[in-house]
Amino acid sequence: MLKTAFTSMSKHLLLLALVAAPAVHAQAQLAGSRVAYVATERLMTESKLAKAADAKIESEFSKRDKSINEQISNVRAMTEKFEQDAPKLSDIDRTRRTRELIDMEKDVQRKQREFREDLMQRKNEERANIAQKAFKIIEGIAAQENLDVVLYEAGWHNPRIDITDKILKQLDK
Repeated sequence: MLKTAFTSMSKHLLLLALVAAPAVHAQAQLAGSRVAYVATERLMTESKLAKAADAKIESEFSKRDKSINEQISNVRAMTEKFEQDAPKLSDIDRTRRTRELIDMEKDVQRKQREFREDLMQRKNEERANIAQKAFKIIEGIAAQENLDVVLYEAGWHNPRIDITDKILKQLDK
Protein backbone atom coordinates (compact mmCIF):
# COMPACT_ATOMS: atom_id res chain seq x y z
CA MET A 1 0.00 0.00 0.00
CA LEU A 2 2.89 2.31 0.79
CA LYS A 3 4.38 1.45 -2.57
CA THR A 4 1.11 2.43 -4.33
CA ALA A 5 0.94 5.77 -2.49
CA PHE A 6 4.56 6.49 -3.42
CA THR A 7 3.94 5.59 -7.08
CA SER A 8 0.80 7.76 -7.18
CA MET A 9 2.69 10.65 -5.63
CA SER A 10 5.55 10.20 -8.12
CA LYS A 11 3.10 10.35 -11.01
CA HIS A 12 1.63 13.62 -9.66
CA LEU A 13 5.06 15.16 -9.26
CA LEU A 14 6.03 14.04 -12.74
CA LEU A 15 2.81 15.49 -14.17
CA LEU A 16 3.40 18.76 -12.30
CA ALA A 17 6.96 18.93 -13.63
CA LEU A 18 5.76 18.34 -17.21
CA VAL A 19 3.13 21.07 -16.93
CA ALA A 20 5.47 23.61 -15.33
CA ALA A 21 8.49 22.94 -17.56
CA PRO A 22 7.35 25.02 -20.57
CA ALA A 23 6.55 28.05 -18.39
CA VAL A 24 9.90 27.84 -16.62
CA HIS A 25 11.68 27.39 -19.95
CA ALA A 26 9.89 30.42 -21.48
CA GLN A 27 10.71 32.57 -18.46
CA ALA A 28 14.36 31.51 -18.60
CA GLN A 29 14.54 32.40 -22.29
CA LEU A 30 12.93 35.81 -21.73
CA ALA A 31 15.40 36.60 -18.98
CA GLY A 32 18.24 36.25 -21.49
CA SER A 33 16.45 38.02 -24.33
CA ARG A 34 17.46 41.42 -25.61
CA VAL A 35 14.52 43.77 -26.05
CA ALA A 36 14.33 47.25 -27.58
CA TYR A 37 11.59 49.83 -28.02
CA VAL A 38 10.83 52.26 -30.87
CA ALA A 39 8.49 55.24 -30.59
CA THR A 40 6.99 55.07 -34.07
CA GLU A 41 5.05 58.32 -33.70
CA ARG A 42 8.34 60.16 -33.14
CA LEU A 43 9.65 58.69 -36.38
CA MET A 44 6.58 60.02 -38.18
CA THR A 45 6.86 63.52 -36.73
CA GLU A 46 10.49 64.26 -35.87
CA SER A 47 12.46 62.76 -38.75
CA LYS A 48 13.68 64.89 -41.63
CA LEU A 49 11.77 62.59 -43.98
CA ALA A 50 8.53 63.29 -42.12
CA LYS A 51 9.11 67.04 -42.11
CA ALA A 52 9.96 67.01 -45.82
CA ALA A 53 6.84 64.94 -46.53
CA ASP A 54 4.68 67.39 -44.55
CA ALA A 55 6.12 70.34 -46.50
CA LYS A 56 5.57 68.51 -49.80
CA ILE A 57 1.97 67.69 -48.91
CA GLU A 58 1.39 71.26 -47.74
CA SER A 59 2.56 72.63 -51.08
CA GLU A 60 0.46 70.08 -53.00
CA PHE A 61 -2.74 70.91 -51.13
CA SER A 62 -2.36 74.62 -50.32
CA LYS A 63 -4.03 75.93 -53.51
CA ARG A 64 -6.95 73.60 -53.12
CA ASP A 65 -7.33 74.50 -49.44
CA LYS A 66 -7.25 78.21 -50.27
CA SER A 67 -9.88 77.72 -52.97
CA ILE A 68 -12.21 75.87 -50.61
CA ASN A 69 -11.76 78.51 -47.91
CA GLU A 70 -12.62 81.23 -50.45
CA GLN A 71 -15.76 79.32 -51.41
CA ILE A 72 -16.74 79.04 -47.75
CA SER A 73 -16.28 82.78 -47.32
CA ASN A 74 -18.38 83.46 -50.43
CA VAL A 75 -21.20 81.22 -49.19
CA ARG A 76 -21.15 82.95 -45.79
CA ALA A 77 -21.23 86.38 -47.41
CA MET A 78 -24.08 85.35 -49.69
CA THR A 79 -25.97 83.89 -46.73
CA GLU A 80 -25.61 87.13 -44.76
CA LYS A 81 -26.77 89.15 -47.79
CA PHE A 82 -29.69 86.82 -48.25
CA GLU A 83 -30.71 87.19 -44.60
CA GLN A 84 -30.70 90.97 -45.03
CA ASP A 85 -32.61 90.87 -48.33
CA ALA A 86 -35.06 88.07 -47.41
CA PRO A 87 -37.80 90.33 -46.00
CA LYS A 88 -37.82 92.37 -49.24
CA LEU A 89 -37.90 89.38 -51.61
CA SER A 90 -40.94 87.70 -53.06
CA ASP A 91 -41.68 84.13 -52.00
CA ILE A 92 -40.49 82.78 -55.36
CA ASP A 93 -37.16 84.68 -55.19
CA ARG A 94 -36.65 83.73 -51.55
CA THR A 95 -37.20 80.04 -52.36
CA ARG A 96 -34.92 80.18 -55.41
CA ARG A 97 -32.07 81.85 -53.50
CA THR A 98 -32.51 79.46 -50.58
CA ARG A 99 -32.09 76.51 -52.95
CA GLU A 100 -29.05 78.13 -54.53
CA LEU A 101 -27.45 78.63 -51.11
CA ILE A 102 -28.24 75.07 -50.07
CA ASP A 103 -26.72 73.74 -53.30
CA MET A 104 -23.62 75.89 -52.80
CA GLU A 105 -23.24 74.67 -49.21
CA LYS A 106 -23.58 71.04 -50.31
CA ASP A 107 -20.98 71.58 -53.03
CA VAL A 108 -18.53 73.15 -50.58
CA GLN A 109 -19.11 70.38 -48.04
CA ARG A 110 -18.49 67.76 -50.74
CA LYS A 111 -15.26 69.51 -51.76
CA GLN A 112 -14.17 69.70 -48.10
CA ARG A 113 -14.85 65.99 -47.60
CA GLU A 114 -12.96 65.06 -50.79
CA PHE A 115 -10.11 67.35 -49.75
CA ARG A 116 -9.83 65.68 -46.32
CA GLU A 117 -9.96 62.21 -47.87
CA ASP A 118 -7.27 63.06 -50.45
CA LEU A 119 -5.12 64.71 -47.79
CA MET A 120 -5.36 61.69 -45.49
CA GLN A 121 -4.57 59.33 -48.35
CA ARG A 122 -1.42 61.31 -49.24
CA LYS A 123 -0.35 61.46 -45.59
CA ASN A 124 -0.86 57.71 -45.27
CA GLU A 125 1.19 57.12 -48.42
CA GLU A 126 4.06 59.22 -47.07
CA ARG A 127 3.86 57.56 -43.65
CA ALA A 128 3.95 54.13 -45.29
CA ASN A 129 7.08 55.18 -47.17
CA ILE A 130 8.73 56.38 -43.96
CA ALA A 131 7.63 53.23 -42.11
CA GLN A 132 9.11 51.01 -44.81
CA LYS A 133 12.47 52.77 -44.61
CA ALA A 134 12.37 52.77 -40.79
CA PHE A 135 11.59 49.05 -40.72
CA LYS A 136 14.69 48.26 -42.77
CA ILE A 137 16.78 50.38 -40.39
CA ILE A 138 15.20 48.67 -37.37
CA GLU A 139 16.02 45.26 -38.84
CA GLY A 140 19.62 46.37 -39.37
CA ILE A 141 20.00 47.71 -35.82
CA ALA A 142 18.34 44.59 -34.39
CA ALA A 143 20.80 42.37 -36.25
CA GLN A 144 23.76 44.60 -35.31
CA GLU A 145 22.90 44.66 -31.62
CA ASN A 146 21.66 41.04 -31.43
CA LEU A 147 18.17 42.06 -30.36
CA ASP A 148 15.53 39.37 -29.98
CA VAL A 149 12.48 41.65 -29.90
CA VAL A 150 11.74 45.23 -30.95
CA LEU A 151 8.50 46.61 -29.53
CA TYR A 152 6.60 49.36 -31.32
CA GLU A 153 3.87 50.15 -28.83
CA ALA A 154 4.05 49.80 -25.09
CA GLY A 155 2.12 51.05 -22.11
CA TRP A 156 5.46 51.79 -20.51
CA HIS A 157 9.08 51.18 -21.42
CA ASN A 158 12.40 51.70 -19.74
CA PRO A 159 14.25 54.55 -21.51
CA ARG A 160 17.44 52.47 -21.64
CA ILE A 161 15.88 50.12 -24.23
CA ASP A 162 14.59 52.97 -26.44
CA ILE A 163 16.40 52.92 -29.80
CA THR A 164 14.26 55.62 -31.43
CA ASP A 165 17.08 58.18 -31.51
CA LYS A 166 19.39 55.72 -33.31
CA ILE A 167 16.71 55.09 -35.91
CA LEU A 168 16.02 58.81 -36.33
CA LYS A 169 19.71 59.48 -36.96
CA GLN A 170 19.92 56.79 -39.63
CA LEU A 171 16.61 57.81 -41.17
CA ASP A 172 17.84 61.39 -41.46
CA LYS A 173 20.95 60.35 -43.40
